[in-house]
Amino acid sequence: MTDKQVLKQGNISIDAQNIMPVIKRWLYSDKDIFIRELVSNGVDAISKYKMMGKGAEEDLRVTVTVDKQAGTISFEDNGIGMTADEVDQYINQVAFSSAEEFLKTYTSGDQSGIIGHFGLGFYSAFMAAELVTIDTLSWQEGAQPVRWQSADGMSYEMETGDRATRGTLITLKILDEEKEFLDGWRTREVLERYCGYMSAPIYLVDVEADQKAAEAVEKAKADKKDKKKDKAEDEAPKAPEPINDVSPLWLKNPKDCTEEEYKETYRKLFKTFEEPLFWVHLNVDYPFNLKGILYFPRIRRDMAGQEGEIKLFNRQVFVADNIKEVIPEFLMLLKGVIDCPDLPLNVSRSFLQNDGYVRKLSSHITKKVADRLNGLFNTERETYQKYWEDIHPFIKYGCVRDQKFFDMVKDSLIFKTTAGEYLTIAEYKARNSEKTDKKAYYTTDEGRQAAGIAMYTARGIDVIVMDSLIDINFMSFLENADGTELSFVRVDSDTAGLVEESEEGKELDQSAMQQSFREALDIKDLEVKLEAFADPALSAMLTEDEQMRRFKEMSVVYGQSFMMPEKYTLVLNRRNPTVQRVAAMEEGDIKHLMQQQLFDLAKMSSRPLEKDELKDFIARSNKLMEIVADN
Repeated sequence: MTDKQVLKQGNISIDAQNIMPVIKRWLYSDKDIFIRELVSNGVDAISKYKMMGKGAEEDLRVTVTVDKQAGTISFEDNGIGMTADEVDQYINQVAFSSAEEFLKTYTSGDQSGIIGHFGLGFYSAFMAAELVTIDTLSWQEGAQPVRWQSADGMSYEMETGDRATRGTLITLKILDEEKEFLDGWRTREVLERYCGYMSAPIYLVDVEADQKAAEAVEKAKADKKDKKKDKAEDEAPKAPEPINDVSPLWLKNPKDCTEEEYKETYRKLFKTFEEPLFWVHLNVDYPFNLKGILYFPRIRRDMAGQEGEIKLFNRQVFVADNIKEVIPEFLMLLKGVIDCPDLPLNVSRSFLQNDGYVRKLSSHITKKVADRLNGLFNTERETYQKYWEDIHPFIKYGCVRDQKFFDMVKDSLIFKTTAGEYLTIAEYKARNSEKTDKKAYYTTDEGRQAAGIAMYTARGIDVIVMDSLIDINFMSFLENADGTELSFVRVDSDTAGLVEESEEGKELDQSAMQQSFREALDIKDLEVKLEAFADPALSAMLTEDEQMRRFKEMSVVYGQSFMMPEKYTLVLNRRNPTVQRVAAMEEGDIKHLMQQQLFDLAKMSSRPLEKDELKDFIARSNKLMEIVADN
């Protein structure tokens, strides 16, 4: 068409001058979002066309073309297109949603492919462009092509266009300060991030890169002009491939997915060579339309710097990572993807509105994760136990943070014992309650606390391993949880499980022993107790109040410098011959050396001696050996 007929001129809306600065500055948190929005519009147009029963045999696609030399990025689709009236209605009236209007008309068929809700996505183009041009031709028979142009999003000009094929081409003349998007790699990066799983094929054309590639091919041909043709030159050039996967795994029925497909999706989503332990496939149609996959990665024991990544999609359009309103906080240690078309997003599709629906959705996701853990425990306990070392920090953290989650999984919580067994709370109580009076004995370091562990296991008491950072909080949580009825005691914090009724050494004076040890050790507030240990060979134990020690350990974890004095109880075994001989000795240097040695030996049963402690212990040991040798 050569003679252009002006169809209309005017202002987009009475409020446009107020709206456009908001769109440019505040509506979208990231400028690259305009690529997502314009590609989404193209995918919408294709979805609408397919919903009318058309396009089954056509190559429907969205093509993004980056032309660095021309300073433009264009977005072209061969979808439904627009008439002049539709451009006037959907483009010139800001915030009038064409998607919603379309669904009112075409209520039959699958509506899940329509992305737009707010009619503002198109105007994100002005965040990066100094001039925006639309060339469109409607699918309707006899429709005229339309051209629309605007330099600021506030005034426009419409005229008849010259597009000859159905669909829409949006061309952006990029602002000087946004030239980064004219690099093909940058636009590809944005497309892969936001559009990697949209429902229509998306192709990227980088004009500059294609020209360089073509020049390289011509040069190679020229260099080989007088040589024998390389076999590869006779082969057809590789056809372009879409940058997206139109049928992501999470939209499929779980029974149609293979283990390798789950792992491959994990590697692709998170760009890693690691494999997940296992996963939860969310495939819900009621009461929510919810699809997704949550993967359990290997979780470090201390969880320091441990970050999960759960990608939130809305109708296959990437919205954001780790939206806390949808994903419960403790699930943030997982990795995965959630796609929910009914999420109540705000107009920028970037943030969720505070909605009761979102809270219900979050609770439902929590339940699905709990169901998966319980199912694995009940049907594949051996496999569950194999995973426990990697997943127990996450599960314990979830219990502490979410009471409902704990209520769901409490029967599947297991403890690893120093013997390598795994016991539930109920199983531990059944095996040990008669010997421990509802106490659960544990170790935080099997090597350093080996002596204490041996004393309890020798009496048939299971000692459980609690050596991750979350365990201090987790034990305190369990002690206050309904139905648990257990108190946790470290092997060096209590002697109740080690003593028995005996008359041996009952004549020893505990008060006198305490005073003597205080003087020998120069510890004025040291508490000394005499007990009858089941093992006569054990001379002494140094215990510290469980709650006091936990408090000190947590203050260190949280970087708080509470100057808390060390307060120990020295428990002497009145059945032990050495203790009995020391009690009978006259006060003097040798007795004090023996008392100091007993104290250090007791200390060593829970932790190694450090610096001056070790130096003094070695010197004292040598001295005592000299005394023994002289006698």
